[in-house]
Amino acid sequence: MPFAHNQVLALADKVVEAVQNGAIKRFFVMAGCDGRMKNRDYYANFAQALPQDTVILTAGCAKYQYNKLDLGDIGGIPRVLDAGQCNDSYSLVVIALKLKEAFGLDDINQLPISYNIAWYEQKAVIVLLALLSLGVKNIHLGPTLPGFLSPNVINVLVENFGIAGITNVEDDLKLFMAKP
Repeated sequence: MPFAHNQVLALADKVVEAVQNGAIKRFFVMAGCDGRMKNRDYYANFAQALPQDTVILTAGCAKYQYNKLDLGDIGGIPRVLDAGQCNDSYSLVVIALKLKEAFGLDDINQLPISYNIAWYEQKAVIVLLALLSLGVKNIHLGPTLPGFLSPNVINVLVENFGIAGITNVEDDLKLFMAKP
């Protein structure tokens, strides 16, 4: 079920309360582009493997890997909050900024949000650039990296923003859940 930021923000009080009482432990931004080919089922498998106290914030066609899965809800809050397509990634930024404000944080990187961005075509660059412009760090891209990323560009992204690839669901989930 799609949720633009206005609908998601209508749930803001419930979401903040759920984070404060421990019902929601972490958010995962799983946005970007992905294909429907069976060999690209990483994001469906990742969504299914997430703990029940996590919420997926999504935008873009990557969601087609998991949006028909019955992932349930947390106290009436759907576990998949859908902001729309890649060009709706702005909604995810608004949500993150509102959460930052609600919790009185100085840095968006202090939020319990992990970024696992799907790369398949150029539109996913919009998602990545929006996050980088906010200073978001430790974004993971996959299942393959964009062909236009030269070794020098990759080095800059890794050194300045902590950009990393993805590996497999089990190892990536351990890595994401170990982060504060």
